[in-house]
Amino acid sequence: MAFLEEVLGYKFKDPKLLEEALTHKSHAAESGSASDNERLEFLGDSVLGLIVSYHLFRAHPGEDEGYLSKARSALVSRANLARLAAGMRLGDYLYLGAGEHLSGGKNRHSILSNALEAVLGAVYIDGGLAAAQQLVAPWLSQAPDGAEADHKSELQEYIQKRHKHPPDYELMEEEGPEHNKLFTVRVCIGKKTLGLGTGRNKKEAHQAAARNALEYLRSREIQDNGL
Repeated sequence: MAFLEEVLGYKFKDPKLLEEALTHKSHAAESGSASDNERLEFLGDSVLGLIVSYHLFRAHPGEDEGYLSKARSALVSRANLARLAAGMRLGDYLYLGAGEHLSGGKNRHSILSNALEAVLGAVYIDGGLAAAQQLVAPWLSQAPDGAEADHKSELQEYIQKRHKHPPDYELMEEEGPEHNKLFTVRVCIGKKTLGLGTGRNKKEAHQAAARNALEYLRSREIQDNGL
C-alpha cells in the first residue's frame, strides 16, 4: 500500500480506511467481511461533487449554471474517473472476489470509478476536506478524453497566482450577418491587453483570446510587476 499512497500523494493515519476503500463487495461476500467500499464510495461521490463544483464556480465566473453543470458532469463521469483510476493502476490494489477477478473486474469502469470515489471518501475521513482537495486537484487539470482545452480557465489560474483578481474580457467587434457572425474579444488585466481572439460566438472568441494571452505571457515570462 505504500506505493499506492505515494501515487495518491497521501499517507493514511488509519490504513484500515484505505483497505476498506479498496474492498469490492464481491470480496467482502466471499471472505465473510462485514465491510466493503460502498459506504465510502457514497461519501466520496458527495465530496467529489463539492470540490469540483467549487473549483468550476471559481474558475468560470462568467459562465451560467448550465455550463457549470455540463463541466462538472464531464469531470465526475464514470468514464473520466475510470480513466484516472487506470492511470494510477488502482485496479492492481483492489480486493476482488474470485469470479470478479477472473472476469477482468480490475479493469471494469464501474469498479474503478467507484473505488476511486471510495478512496476519496477514505481520505476525507482520515485527513479532512483539505486533504481531499489536495488529492482531487491534479484530476481537475486533466481534461476528460475528447474535451476541448479550456484556455480560459488555464489563463485565470496563471493570472491569479500572480495577481489576486481574474483577467477581464471585452467584446471589441461584432460583424457579419446574424447567421454568420464573427466576434472579436480582448482579454486584459487593468489597461494592459494580453491577447485578442476571434470566433463564431463569444465563447469561442474568449477561448481564442485566452490562448493567445497565454502564449504572450509565456513567451515573455512576465513577472508579477511586469504587467
